[in-house]
Amino acid sequence: MVDNIPVFFFDLDNCLYGKSHRIHDLMGEKIDAYFINELKDVTTEEASQLHERYYKDYGLALEGLVRHHQVDPMDYNAKVDDALPLEQILKRDDHLRALLLRMDTRKVRRWILTNAYVTHAKRVLKILGVEDLFEGITFCDYNQQTLICKPQPKMFQKAMDEANIQDRTKCFLVDDSQLNVIGAAGFGWGRIIHLIEPQDPVPAKTSGIEQIRSLDELPALFPEYFVTC
Repeated sequence: MVDNIPVFFFDLDNCLYGKSHRIHDLMGEKIDAYFINELKDVTTEEASQLHERYYKDYGLALEGLVRHHQVDPMDYNAKVDDALPLEQILKRDDHLRALLLRMDTRKVRRWILTNAYVTHAKRVLKILGVEDLFEGITFCDYNQQTLICKPQPKMFQKAMDEANIQDRTKCFLVDDSQLNVIGAAGFGWGRIIHLIEPQDPVPAKTSGIEQIRSLDELPALFPEYFVTC
């Protein structure tokens, strides 16, 4: 049975926790190291350039590695995402938990939408102490021959299928990636929120995309879905 209740899709990394933790930077270092170790004939500078190019072209560096260099996605996951010392960097976030608990689940559903593999997503949610607050996780399945990830339209459709919702206008997204929010807007999702941290420059506004500096602004944008404290 299709659920008509709107679904609020949350990105994971650099969204449920801040960039100040530098997990993205640490992951970037591990990705560059993976490029160097696996491709053998690239320099550190070339690895960084390839990493950046593949991310811009595909939304996921791994997609470029699989497509052009036939690497094993699960080997990549073990040496990059799952190798991150998350337990030493992140901690339980009671403020985030309180914010999510204010969402009226009679009127809106919570769902994770990430380009990471499921093992990474579950680790992050468990450490933050919010793993029980999301109905499901739509992730990039590294076991599949063809990787599907944001901002590909197929990824947004996959999220809708897994969340069992058909009405695109009832799909909401908050994400720190400009590529992803533009992709979701182009796919026709109802409300698109670009999370831009205070230290980051604000990009030019795009039609159909709202901008916030903190998740704490969500109740003001969606008063109908949040319970007043």
